[in-house]
Amino acid sequence: MHVFLKMDSWPTWTLPFVFLLYYCRNAVLGFDTLERLRREHSLMKPYQGAGMAIPQWDFIGSTMVTSNFIRLTPDIQSKQGALWNNVPCYITKWEMHVQFQVHGHGRDLFGDGFTIWYTKERMRLGPIFGNQNPFTGLAVFLDTYNNYNGAHNHDHPYVSAMVNNGSGSYDHDRDGTHTQLAGCTAKFRGKAHPANIAIRYEPSVLRVSLDIDGKSEWTECFKVENVELPTGYYFGISAATGDLSDNHDIISLKFYNLEEHPDPNLSMSRSDIIPSALHAEKDRAHVNDVPPPLASRVAHSGLKIFGYVILVIIIGIILVFGGIFLYQYKKEDRRKRFY
Repeated sequence: MHVFLKMDSWPTWTLPFVFLLYYCRNAVLGFDTLERLRREHSLMKPYQGAGMAIPQWDFIGSTMVTSNFIRLTPDIQSKQGALWNNVPCYITKWEMHVQFQVHGHGRDLFGDGFTIWYTKERMRLGPIFGNQNPFTGLAVFLDTYNNYNGAHNHDHPYVSAMVNNGSGSYDHDRDGTHTQLAGCTAKFRGKAHPANIAIRYEPSVLRVSLDIDGKSEWTECFKVENVELPTGYYFGISAATGDLSDNHDIISLKFYNLEEHPDPNLSMSRSDIIPSALHAEKDRAHVNDVPPPLASRVAHSGLKIFGYVILVIIIGIILVFGGIFLYQYKKEDRRKRFY
């Protein structure tokens, strides 16, 4: 709503104050941020353009576009779906807001989650929440299921990030805990209302914040410095289900340009950067599942052998008594026929 309708009626000496007040109003109400919205990297309702196409976006796998949300996977086992922006991003300072909802019929068992990508590759289904492994770029995982049989130092659902130059791999069986930059527990699954995540990057700082309650109250999940991401990569979101399942719904993606004075030369020079992160969480070696100690294995084997022996004895007793009963029955039958 415009509050300054007839500025020619204002005294000349008040105009600087009027413009200052107008600027402050825009800043407080967020209009300055809204003006920075870049639609070529954003996706909001109504989603569809002509036919089934979505301008600037492609989808693959089980992804289904509805009037209210884009469902990456239905609440069905063994599904993969992805949504990818087809316009490369050459903005060096940006923030992406994703509104989403993860829900399904499972009360205690559900999975697996979804991932927000900024990567060199696009539109390639694979084992990392519906995307290829390895990848080149940034991944922010929203993992709803604990695949690791060992002890995590956190609960699920869990939000974490990984930067990869294409040479490493995400270890899905360990929930990526050996390669993550940082993470936080976030109970976003099963909410009656959509949740929000904000990913902010400004060289060379990565911030991830959450608004789980849908009240526009952001809580920082983590902040990581010395993260280098190139320009010219693509944004995408993918999800997957396995033995467990969930609906993974994307409601909107809003991309904001944070650059005050864009420098085309800087943008192009950063296109050759190799994705990297100087610091990550404390290194934890990938240790394969260790078999039980020898004594435990011997004891376990002994119990198994003992169980088999008992089973054989029981079967033997049943056969013996069954044979005796059958013998007595036939003997009695012959005696009756004789008389």
